[in-house]
Amino acid sequence: MPEFDPGLKVWVEQEKPVPLNAEIYCAPGEMIALIGPSGGGKTSLLRIIAGLAKPGKGHISCAGETWLDIERGKNLSPQQRRIGYVFQDYALFSHMSAIHNIEAALLHLPKAERRSKATGLIEMVNLSGLEERLPGQLSGGQRQRVALARALAREPQVLLMDEPFSAVDQVTRRKLRYELVQLRLRINLPIILVTHDLNDAMLLADRIYAVSRGETLQSGTPMELIRYPDNISVARLMDLRNVFEGRVIEHDDASELTRVRWLDYELEARLQRRHEPGETVNWVVPSSYVVLHRRHRPSLGERENPVHGVVGECTVMGENTVISVWVNNDREHRLGLTVSNHVAERNSLDIGADISVSLLQQGIHLMPLQARDVSRDT
Repeated sequence: MPEFDPGLKVWVEQEKPVPLNAEIYCAPGEMIALIGPSGGGKTSLLRIIAGLAKPGKGHISCAGETWLDIERGKNLSPQQRRIGYVFQDYALFSHMSAIHNIEAALLHLPKAERRSKATGLIEMVNLSGLEERLPGQLSGGQRQRVALARALAREPQVLLMDEPFSAVDQVTRRKLRYELVQLRLRINLPIILVTHDLNDAMLLADRIYAVSRGETLQSGTPMELIRYPDNISVARLMDLRNVFEGRVIEHDDASELTRVRWLDYELEARLQRRHEPGETVNWVVPSSYVVLHRRHRPSLGERENPVHGVVGECTVMGENTVISVWVNNDREHRLGLTVSNHVAERNSLDIGADISVSLLQQGIHLMPLQARDVSRDT
């Protein structure tokens, strides 16, 4: 007999109405995030998992039970799948109070038990005292909490969240993120989060699935996708700006380095033997691996892959300054980094200033050459 798998396993394939070719796995207690451009199929995947749409081909199972098997003609209804779904617009009943919205999802319980169960859920999402308020009398964050409590009221096997923080301000978003992290400690469900906000995915998800045109391009922990994107498309979805083209020179096993020619620089990267000498590749370095040289007190540690240019753009963003370096004074080759405002001021960084940076070896990642960046087709 096949080994029991308590997680959610999804395989979906279709050409219309939204092209999909996706495989997803989410274990109990795990949160995965689906990120990608608008129209890329993320919400369509949630709807198929929930049983609100039927794919051309596919198989979905959860906790060892098959929910969908197109080949064998099996397709459980949304009610049979026990899905908790937090919609982007919350989809609350406007004429019902908060607690009545939650009770509406408790019809599987005897009537005498619904109020106490709903009250417990109200307390779980920190809404005590607001039970009788209508949705129109609640803030965006409070409505989101009601929607979450209602989704949990069905005692679901899976929790789906579609852009749950899109309608709230940044302060409320931070509070809701924190509350969701705390809630995860109390429930042991597979949780799938769809978000356009990369910060949500980075802060909340155990793993991220990069999705474009309905296809799962890559999955991994947030840092794996930042450090080791499979291609340009994933790099762009992870908001990595420093993507360039170079040529592999050689591999040095003794020093565990791969050398790459870029412009007139010979860069040293960590050893990456899957790319042959002479091969033209794309390469990427996260801005956190770009180290500013102190303009008036250079140090020995700044000899690692030094690159020179001028400041082409210099933008203050809150407590940080975002710098665009025009390498070799060529605006076609822009290298991005972020420094704190006081570092920018101390080094007199402004547009036109000479600048040198180091590209840390461990941060340089090579990828197969990709002529077309599908992640930008939005």
